[in-house]
Amino acid sequence: MGKEMKKNMKNHINTIIVCVSVIICVCIFSVELVALKTAQNNYITVTGSATKSFTADLIVWRGAFSQKGKTTKEAYDMLRKDTLAVKDYLVKNGVAESEIVFSSILTDENVQHEYSESGRLIKTTLTGYTLTQEVTINSRDVDRIERVSRDITELIDRGVGFFSMSPEYYYTKLDELKLDLIAASAENTRLRAQTIAGEAGGEISRLRSASLGVFQITAENSSAEEYSSGGVFNVSSKNKTAFITTRLEYLLK
Repeated sequence: MGKEMKKNMKNHINTIIVCVSVIICVCIFSVELVALKTAQNNYITVTGSATKSFTADLIVWRGAFSQKGKTTKEAYDMLRKDTLAVKDYLVKNGVAESEIVFSSILTDENVQHEYSESGRLIKTTLTGYTLTQEVTINSRDVDRIERVSRDITELIDRGVGFFSMSPEYYYTKLDELKLDLIAASAENTRLRAQTIAGEAGGEISRLRSASLGVFQITAENSSAEEYSSGGVFNVSSKNKTAFITTRLEYLLK
């Protein structure tokens, strides 16, 4: 065999070795890529929820009353008497003075308009003033304030034109409630994930990601209120239900 032939054969063998090496590398890379892609997609996403009923422990009740007079002094003198009557009524019914807050007085002018036959305004005359005052009660004694807000006949009998607004109900331990609800919802979601994975012959592994839905508070046993994307926060009912959802992603074994 000549030197030239030996040289050609050696080059040919080297070329084959290089090609085989490249093929092996490509195969190894492809296998790793498939394995990586499979691992990334091998997870389950589940949504769970939790609810908890509770009773408000803080009540806010507001009312308003007003008086009219030809002068501000005349209206104020009558309003002052009404203020004392309202305060006396509240204290006598067990409301602590520290729970009572009277707002600043609002003053409105009372005017009379005169129009021509064509409807054009001819004259505006000031006829007097209306003074209005609001009172707000913040109390932990929810039941007592409820009773007081429902029975204001005594004030009416004393000549006070009292307008009672609907009480508002709040809960002072809302942060604790929310944490308990999140924990319960996460556990509910985990159990759902376990059940679904088990039914498919799999098993959940570590948590991949987690997110919370909107925290909602509605009246207890109410079908009239609907959840919204921005959240519902009911203040009109003493007995309420809190609701939250959790969305968890688990890797599968």
